[in-house]
Amino acid sequence: MGRRGSMGLFILLAGIAAAGLVFWTYQAELQGARDAALRGGLVANTTSGPIEYAESGAGTPVLSIHGAGGGYDQGLANAADLVGEGFRVIAPSRFGYLRTPVPADASQAAQADAHAALLDKLKAPKAIVVGVSAGARSALELAIRHPERVAALILIVPGTYAPTSPVAVEGSGASKLVFLLVNSGADFVWWALERIAPSVLIRFVGVPPERVAAASQGEQERVAKIVRSIEPLSLRFPGINVDSVGDMRPPHMEEVTAPTLIVSARDDLFNTLPAAELAARTIPGARLVVYDTGGHLLVGRGRDVRRAVSVFLAGAGLSLAPGAPARQLP
Repeated sequence: MGRRGSMGLFILLAGIAAAGLVFWTYQAELQGARDAALRGGLVANTTSGPIEYAESGAGTPVLSIHGAGGGYDQGLANAADLVGEGFRVIAPSRFGYLRTPVPADASQAAQADAHAALLDKLKAPKAIVVGVSAGARSALELAIRHPERVAALILIVPGTYAPTSPVAVEGSGASKLVFLLVNSGADFVWWALERIAPSVLIRFVGVPPERVAAASQGEQERVAKIVRSIEPLSLRFPGINVDSVGDMRPPHMEEVTAPTLIVSARDDLFNTLPAAELAARTIPGARLVVYDTGGHLLVGRGRDVRRAVSVFLAGAGLSLAPGAPARQLP
């Protein structure tokens, strides 16, 4: 074999070895993500069927309802960012996410009933309800269908009803391609894009990449963690498919009686601002907070959002002073 042939063989073998290393790394990291996702939750048998959930903390109950691509783990993280300590956080996995199956009726009304059934099972008659992104739909329905269960309603970048300017995935070609891959549960593609083109995924989750690039190191790490937490897609894409079915029936938002806070950003690439504004106009007494920048993950707005939530809960008589005992909900 000549020098050229030997070099070609070396390149071929090196390529095979590199591909094998990449595949081994992918398999190991995906299995780690799968084990972590399946290890952290419990499954409650409720009147609405099996519902996966996790709990943390003690005190006033907070039902933390995750967005698209999430699960109980995202719900726990959202609550930690928004309300901090002094609360009993209950974080369910919505229909199709992780170990919560998709029932025959996967409507937002049925999901709201499932939230109420989980609160029943966990002996939490009333809770502060936080709905983030797509999770805001069933949070809103819970406040409409079961008003006695909702002490306060917090809707963050809400993926709710907006007939003339609906919430949608950002319209670039790259985001449309990622959307197709997500809906097929393309674990490897998501994993690979995290490493070779993270800005594509950042845009896909509704944040202008330049907003993240200009943010602090801590915020950049938070965004990367959120993107990484969507792995493995194969455990979450049945829920993503449920979330992808639009519901053009307007919810009866005027029937909400709970104190309500709504938060959005003008540069949210999911276009949640029109939905947030409509909800604020329709829900009696609702308070709307809008930031000029931050995108769908409210990058750089963490302190502002926590302050807004704290002020809102204090106004509703639901805040906790440091070291104070948990307040019993009426």
